Amino acid sequence: MVVVLKPGTARSDIEALVESLRELNVEASVTNGIGCSILGLVGDTASIDMDKITLNEHVDRVMRIQEPYKKANRKFHPEPTVVQVGSAKVGGGNFSVIAGPCSVESEAQIVSVAESVKAAGAAMLRGGAFKPRTSPYSFQGLEAEGLDLLLEAKAITGLPIVSEIMSPKLCQVFEEKVDVVQIGARNMQNFDLLKEVGHMSKPVLLKRGLSSTYEEWIMSAEYILAGGNPNVILCERGIRTFETYTRNTLDVSAIPCIKRMSHLPVIVDPSHSGGASWLVESLALAAIAAGADGVIVEVHNDPKHALCDGAQSLTPEQFGSLMGKMGGMVDLMGKRIVQ
Repeated sequence: MVVVLKPGTARSDIEALVESLRELNVEASVTNGIGCSILGLVGDTASIDMDKITLNEHVDRVMRIQEPYKKANRKFHPEPTVVQVGSAKVGGGNFSVIAGPCSVESEAQIVSVAESVKAAGAAMLRGGAFKPRTSPYSFQGLEAEGLDLLLEAKAITGLPIVSEIMSPKLCQVFEEKVDVVQIGARNMQNFDLLKEVGHMSKPVLLKRGLSSTYEEWIMSAEYILAGGNPNVILCERGIRTFETYTRNTLDVSAIPCIKRMSHLPVIVDPSHSGGASWLVESLALAAIAAGADGVIVEVHNDPKHALCDGAQSLTPEQFGSLMGKMGGMVDLMGKRIVQ
């Protein structure tokens, strides 16, 4: 962080400012330039409020020369993080496929889908028990019963469970029943929730917010890492743009950009990105080509009668076909599909 002082600031005022900055646990080196002086702040500046420093009458402006995220920063963690979920791995050359219905609807439905995606090569089972919906009149999920049905499917197939959490008060039950805790796009900046899952032992799948920048997304991951949970998987799920032909717009460039900025693994949700089943294959293959560490795909045994997001769900047969094509692309990119 650099603090540029106003021209003519007296030496005594500079010394007073340096002393006040030491109280923030940083050291300030003074450079006297032509017409003004500059303070270079050395130390952990991530938690320093730039606006408060700017309020000092002798400060002209404050600039960060280093990203505010520390634990998620690739500069401080050059090697890619590999997140272990059961026997599956995400990141570091490992490509994991997560598949299942948007919502758990019944025992027969979730078991049927779990068995089919397992047979096709999926590494984890996704299923929504608590559903954030735009309309309060839409199906909100089976909640606790849905988690129990996911556990039944896991007992039969052995697939680890990925499910979305909605509230900090659910952390204990998710700690007991879920293998990967998903933070949805709408909750990406629910900081109370991020702090709580940061104390959990389970890996966290953090989806990008609808209109969030890369830095905002990584800073949300920083909350989880700062809480002590090192196992964070980032998920690009499409962002809101002016285009209305698709449900969202898949930001393919996010994959290499985030990997340049952070050591955390990045997966892609081709289902929510396009909002149409016919788009899933193209978006999934594009994600692999861009360097993604996995995909999370919606699969339903009867999409026409799905209670949620049937239009973007693949049938088990379509998912099997997709797995075959993704396998070839993953090999081409020098990675390996894990189960």
